[in-house]
Amino acid sequence: MAFVVLIIFLLIVLIIAFKTIKIVRQAEVYIIERLGKFHKIADAGLTIIIPFVDHVRSVVSLKEQTMDIPPQGVITEDNVTITIDTVVFYQITDPAKAVYEIQSLRRGIEYLAITTIRDIVGKMNLDSTFSSRDLINNQLRVLLDEATDKWGCKVNRVEIKDINPPADIRDAMEKQMNAERNKRAAILQAEGEKQAAITLAEGQKQAAILQSEADRESRVIRAAGEAEAIREVAVAKAQEIQMVFDSIKKANPDDKLVQLKSLEALKEIAKGDANKVFIPFEATNTLSSLGAITEVMKKD
Repeated sequence: MAFVVLIIFLLIVLIIAFKTIKIVRQAEVYIIERLGKFHKIADAGLTIIIPFVDHVRSVVSLKEQTMDIPPQGVITEDNVTITIDTVVFYQITDPAKAVYEIQSLRRGIEYLAITTIRDIVGKMNLDSTFSSRDLINNQLRVLLDEATDKWGCKVNRVEIKDINPPADIRDAMEKQMNAERNKRAAILQAEGEKQAAITLAEGQKQAAILQSEADRESRVIRAAGEAEAIREVAVAKAQEIQMVFDSIKKANPDDKLVQLKSLEALKEIAKGDANKVFIPFEATNTLSSLGAITEVMKKD
C-alpha cells in the first residue's frame, strides 16, 4: 500500500514539475496568462510558472515568416482580367499584439494583401502591370506594413511571383513581341548595311585621296627632275658659250667674223622648239654684206 502511495506521489510531482517548468526555444516566446489574463512574455530559456494558475496561451515565433497568397483574379484599368500570384515576408515584433489584437494574424495579412493588390492593379493598365512590378511590390509592402503595425507585425517584403493574362491576350502579346523582334532585327540589319556602306565609301575616298597625293608627288618629283636636267643643260650651254666667247675674244676677231658667228648662233637657236626667232638689227647688216659678197663671187 505504501508503495502505491509513493508511486502516486511521484506521478503528482512529475505532473506539477511538467506544468511548472517550461523551456522556451531560441527565436520563440511564450505568452503566459494568469487566471485568464495576460501575465508576461517568456523569452528563450528556462521559465517557471505556477501550475493550475498560469497558462501558456500561445507560442509565437520571432523568425521572419513567409505567406503564399493564393492566385487572385484582378481586373486592370483597361478591363483585362489577370491572375496575380504573390508572396509576403513578415515578422512579428510584438507577440502580445499579434495574439490579442487580431483573431488570426495570417488570415488578416492574406485578406489585406488581396484587397490591396486589387486596389493597386485596378488603377493600372495591362502593360503597366508587367513593366512596374517593383512599383507594385513597394506599394504593397508600404500599405501592408502600415495596416499590420497595430497587430505587432512588420511586413519586410512583398514579391509578385507571377502575372498570368488570359490565353487570347497572351497570344496577342506574343505576336506583338515577335513583330517587335523582327522590327528590331530589320533595323539592326539596315544599320549594319548602312555602316558597311559608309565604311566602304570612306575607304574608297581615302584611297582616292592617297592616290591623288601620290600622283601629285610623282608629278612634282618628275617636274623637279626635268627642271634640274634643264638647269644642268643650260649651265653646260652657258659654259660652252663662255668658252667660245673666251676663245673668240682671245683671237681678236674683226667685225665680219663676229657677225658670222652671230649668224651661226642664230642658226642653232632656230633649231629649237620656238615658233619665232627675232634677229637683231646688227645681224641684218651682216646678212646684207654676205649677200653682196655672194653676188661678187657669182660675177667673178
